[in-house]
Amino acid sequence: MSAAFTLSLDAMGGDFAPEIVLKGAALARERYPSAHFLLFGDEAKLKPLLAQYVALAACSTIRHTDQVITGDTKPSQAIRQGRQSSMWKAIEAVKLGEAAGVVSAGNTGALMAMAKIIMRPLPGIDRPAICGLFPTRMGETTMLDLGANAQCDARNLVEFAVMGECFARAILGLERPSVGLLNIGSEDVKGTDALREASQVLRSSHLDMEFKGFIEGDDIAAGTVDVVVTDGFTGNVALKTAEGTAKLFASFLKAAIHSSWLAKFGMLFAKPVISQVMARTDARRYNGALFVGLNGVVVKSHGGTDGVGFANAIGVAVDMIARDLNTKIGEELARIAADRLEEALPVEAIGAVPQ
Repeated sequence: MSAAFTLSLDAMGGDFAPEIVLKGAALARERYPSAHFLLFGDEAKLKPLLAQYVALAACSTIRHTDQVITGDTKPSQAIRQGRQSSMWKAIEAVKLGEAAGVVSAGNTGALMAMAKIIMRPLPGIDRPAICGLFPTRMGETTMLDLGANAQCDARNLVEFAVMGECFARAILGLERPSVGLLNIGSEDVKGTDALREASQVLRSSHLDMEFKGFIEGDDIAAGTVDVVVTDGFTGNVALKTAEGTAKLFASFLKAAIHSSWLAKFGMLFAKPVISQVMARTDARRYNGALFVGLNGVVVKSHGGTDGVGFANAIGVAVDMIARDLNTKIGEELARIAADRLEEALPVEAIGAVPQ
């Protein structure tokens, strides 16, 4: 973005805050010279850290609050007791128009609950979802929901498909992303009632969407579709499984390299290729999941990331602001209304859509 913009940062959220937040902001400032930051957190901790980053300090303002939402805070407790917290204040700054978006590495459940209350969902959206990227054989794939909604009906899945398709257009630069519903088989008779109903709606609509029908778990890494749609329970299990598999592979590789002097010697020749593979699967590269479906840009960074990962999460927020994702989602929802999809599904299944 060339025009000046302001981002709100929950400086106290995450396992290694506030250090990684400021490191990430400093890296992001190099990529986006027109960025300004509102840092919400304990001024006594933030001020000496910020002094280490001269360029960042010149474009940042500290908003003091000593209340922090911890990782084990329940969402309901966070809402009742956390209205003076760094997380709440950072989100509120977007609502008040002081910032164009917010990034936090804090408690996911609390962040979603607060964002829904402060920002409210977009018109026509029943439930916002968590949307992120996966590395695949074909490049990258968008997937949602990654954990916000454990149980979803057909309406939710249809909305996720629309929001995910818009996200893929914005982030991946695809003109017409392909979309698939994650299922236990590709046959039309497989899966839950909600999956089959959502498939029927997406097939019969006039959305500008390349709907591929049902896909299976191994299609995620294969890159069969650009957008994988699923409920939050399944999506979160898939995400954590992928992260665990990547760590397992890395540990196997490290053990093999140190298994003998011959392996260590061979590593000297294989290092450039292995470095390419590790860079491609580096979780920091894909850090930054967007809460789609809200009246504002909210990005969740992994709580255990470092400065590089947090900078990438800021980059996701910048992309969403620059590409005006919410407007595009609203246009697609209006198209659903024009198609009168409530006639394709029972009203109780898909709910009311904007007229």
